[in-house]
Parts: sequence; structure tokens; C-alpha cells
Amino acid sequence: MSIKSNFIRIKNEIPADVKIVLAGKMKSVKEIQEVIDAGAEIIGENYVQEAEKIHQVLEDEAKTVKWHMIGSLQKNKINKALAIFDCIETIDSADLAENINKRAEKLNKEVSVLIEINIGTEMSKSGLEPSYEAVESLAVKISKMRYLKLEGLMTMGPRTGDPEQVRPYFKKTKGIFDRIKERNIPNVQMKYLSMGMSNSYKVAIEEGANIIRLGTVIFGERSCCLKT
Repeated sequence: MSIKSNFIRIKNEIPADVKIVLAGKMKSVKEIQEVIDAGAEIIGENYVQEAEKIHQVLEDEAKTVKWHMIGSLQKNKINKALAIFDCIETIDSADLAENINKRAEKLNKEVSVLIEINIGTEMSKSGLEPSYEAVESLAVKISKMRYLKLEGLMTMGPRTGDPEQVRPYFKKTKGIFDRIKERNIPNVQMKYLSMGMSNSYKVAIEEGANIIRLGTVIFGERSCCLKT
């Protein structure tokens, strides 16, 4: 099936309030163009340099969709990231948040952010420790940063062939999300719970996700390099 037909099929299968972030890692400009033409509203990129290249080629058309940073953001890439991304889903420390806030202040730009939780406590993955106290503490700190708008949580979840094995992790993340939302922290709007990928998005939706990040199930197997 084509990229367009894959996107339309899944879009029609999922609840209307669930947003799809198309994971564009290592995808060609042609592939990104095709999914935008199919009606995609959000493109997610892991690397600033890849997003920058795609923006340069697509020019004005890149502005017709939202762009989410879904990979770890290095401090030396913050300025370039702020010129591209509408949302940074991978805030995992007060230090990173403060650095983004300072750069955003210079640009007079408000930035939507999500707190990333390493729900499986995996050494190979970034993200905040999976405790309510840690997430609440970071949420309170971000709430005092003028140019950051905290709008929810994000998690990857352990990678496994059986999506049912990830369900308890998604359930735990949703529990933290609900508790933070109930706190009604000033200047914090817990609107989005971003979790679930190509092999686990159905379970993630069942457990409360309203943002899912899809790559392979839409684009097919990953390409080896970025193409134009």
C-alpha cells in the first residue's frame, strides 16, 4: 500500500481526537511531501539537521503542518530547533527547560513542550525517572518559565514485539498524567499524552494516549539515508 493509503486507513481507524505525529526519521523529502499531501498535520523529527534540510526543500509548504521534536535536543541545537519546531516533546530536565526558555525569550516565542518520561527506566533511553514526584517537581519548575507552555507528557515505552507487554507502562504513564492534571498547576495545561508507536499505538490509545507517533506503519521500513 502507498504512504497515502496507509495514512488514510489508520486515520480512519483511530478516534477523531487522537493526533498522529508522523515520525520522519531518515525519510526522504518525497515521502514527507506525500504524507503532507495525504492530510498529515504533524511531522515529528528526531534530529534538528534533518528537519532543517526538509524545511529548506519544502519552503512554504513546510509551514502548512506543525513540527514536533521527538528526539533528544542538544543544547547547541536549541536556537535552530526553535526556528523549526512548534512543540518539543522531549523535555527531561529543568536544565534543558531553562536553556530553551532563555533562547525563546530572545526570540519572544512561546514554545509548547511535553515532559518525557523514561517509563521503563532503560539506560539506553532519555527521559525523566518514572515517579510522580519527579514529574511534578519538573512541571512546577516549567510552570514558572515565561516562554514555555507545558501541555502534557510523552513516553517511548520499552520496545517489544508484543504490544501487550507495554500496556502496564502506558497505564503507569497515564496515572502520572492524571495526577499532574488534577494538581491544576498554574500555567500548565495537561492536554496531551504522547505514547505509542507503530507496533503499540492501538494499546496506547486504549490506555489514554491522544498523540501517537507513527513511522514504519505509514512509511514502510526505514531508509538508510536522507534523500531529496
